[in-house]
Amino acid sequence: MKRMGTQMTEMLKGTLEGIVLSILAERPAYGYEITAELRDRGFTDIAEGTIYALLVRIERKSLVSVEKVASEKGPPRKVFTLNAAGQLELNEFWSTWNQLVERINHLPNQNNTSKGN
Repeated sequence: MKRMGTQMTEMLKGTLEGIVLSILAERPAYGYEITAELRDRGFTDIAEGTIYALLVRIERKSLVSVEKVASEKGPPRKVFTLNAAGQLELNEFWSTWNQLVERINHLPNQNNTSKGN
């Protein structure tokens, strides 16, 4: 699969929290599961460390509940579950996203308007 360009990477930085909250809205998960889910959905260039740092941030912001669950391999895993505050944050993310998309869609499409310039 083609690697993400710099522009895509920069745009993703601003939306990754909302994307992860969306995954957690579907079901509780631990860090590696979230990373694997992102990769399955086409976000292949996201480093595991990026996800773990983001999980620490959303835990500090009290957007998730965390439960330590025994692991067959190694130490217990932290399983993250979206809580009510996280759901509110996710709702705000989608509202903001939809407003942004609406505004962007009303910008002129440079591929069609700048022919021959």
